[in-house]
Amino acid sequence: MQEKILILDFGSQYTQLIARRIREVNVYCEIHPFNHFPVPDNSVKGVILSGSPASVRDKEAPVPDLSAIKGKIPLLGVCYGAQHLVHNYGGEVLPSNLREYGRANLVSVNSSDPLFAGVTPGTQVWMSHADTIARIPDNFEITGSTADVKAGAFHIKGEDTWGIQFHPEVYHTDEGTLILKNFIIGICGCSCNWTPDSFAETTIGSLKKQLGDDKVILGLSGGVDSSVAAYLLHKAIGKNLTCIFVDNGLLRKNEFQKVLDSYIGLGLNVIGVNSSDRFLDQLEGVSDPETKRKIIGRVFIEVFDEEAGKVRDVKWLAQGTIYPDVIESVSVNGPSATIKSHHNVGGLPDKMNLKIVEPLRLLFKDEVRKVGHALDIPDFILKRHPFPGPGLAIRLLGKMTREKLEILKEADDIFIEGLKKHGLYDSVWQAAVILLPVQSVGVMGDERTYENAVVLRAVGSTDGMTADWSHLPYEFLGIISNEIINKVKGINRVVYDISSKPPSTIEWE
Repeated sequence: MQEKILILDFGSQYTQLIARRIREVNVYCEIHPFNHFPVPDNSVKGVILSGSPASVRDKEAPVPDLSAIKGKIPLLGVCYGAQHLVHNYGGEVLPSNLREYGRANLVSVNSSDPLFAGVTPGTQVWMSHADTIARIPDNFEITGSTADVKAGAFHIKGEDTWGIQFHPEVYHTDEGTLILKNFIIGICGCSCNWTPDSFAETTIGSLKKQLGDDKVILGLSGGVDSSVAAYLLHKAIGKNLTCIFVDNGLLRKNEFQKVLDSYIGLGLNVIGVNSSDRFLDQLEGVSDPETKRKIIGRVFIEVFDEEAGKVRDVKWLAQGTIYPDVIESVSVNGPSATIKSHHNVGGLPDKMNLKIVEPLRLLFKDEVRKVGHALDIPDFILKRHPFPGPGLAIRLLGKMTREKLEILKEADDIFIEGLKKHGLYDSVWQAAVILLPVQSVGVMGDERTYENAVVLRAVGSTDGMTADWSHLPYEFLGIISNEIINKVKGINRVVYDISSKPPSTIEWE
């Protein structure tokens, strides 16, 4: 039985970050809504209560049922979680009169407390709360204080229960990882055996048991998630997995054949379907980005359904769903209303009457790559930049035409291959060229031109939730600009996007 830490989510923006920090030390953890979580069994070594944008003093404040947890297994309340323990067990939480947001220092630390073993007095922590603990219950003891917050941390006497008003999961808390390690290893006794290799081995074994001799189909996109999911299934059931890789005409230059060849090289049972004309005929002249997405989604379902229908006796549809998608679907606030239409297969499972199998549903994006490395999947696939489901359709702003798409493909190829040639590709999380519906005046030779402008976009990120623009060398940008303008007919101006997310997004549409 896999040992785990449960994280009860009260809606904090940092909840997923807590899970990431725990998994970084090879301990498995799960996030559950505070009002819907499994009764802890012997596999649960400890529980963490997350922060929240709510106040414990609100009438509608989230209140978990901790009767099966508190005093029975180790418990750590973080920010709101700590204030909840005080407020609901005899203490008092009031609005703060002082600024309790940003960097602070633990001027007092009880180094004999196991949560703070090895923590340096004066260490920097990150506060983010409008309320503060004004009075602790009699059976609570303060174990850490800042200059402004006396009850910065506490322990409940006679219990393995702690609370901290700061966030150990953020980078601004210098020894936050040590504090979390003290809890999950020192206090909870976790053995740190959840590694990419162990995940791969366990998952392949469970897939064999779950699927038996059943046949499975999977739609490959060429991206990391679907590729790793396919390889795990291939290791488990071999030729009983049929992968379908559809060329929608919106992939990068020559990418369909390159990726298809790499899949075949891995031994996957893959069907390559060239449906470029079918997609592009439907997209011709379309300008609205959401309409483009819907057309691409609809045509993909049609093509996939037709190809899947040629495989006899299929019982399962495999998907590359990852953990953030799972968390999103059962979040405290309910499923997000902003999931874009290309992020799912729009009712395909119901139509085809297939059961769903999701080998990666426990993993974050960076963990998927680590598992891929453990499976010896080549870097050509694992290190590929994320690529949007609608492909170049949403990087061609304005009216879709085949001519404009070819211009974009050529410019994009120069940029991406240039990043690789100059050793910059792996330092960038995602790169793109965007073709603008804008013409500008230029001079080529002795002639005046009036042609298209393109934008180079390159960002650094870990998960795409936030991103900063990449500071590529000016010399490199100059080389790429010259090459695009000289080699791609129809472009006479190249600009570089220096916007971060937020407030901008990575893609333009």
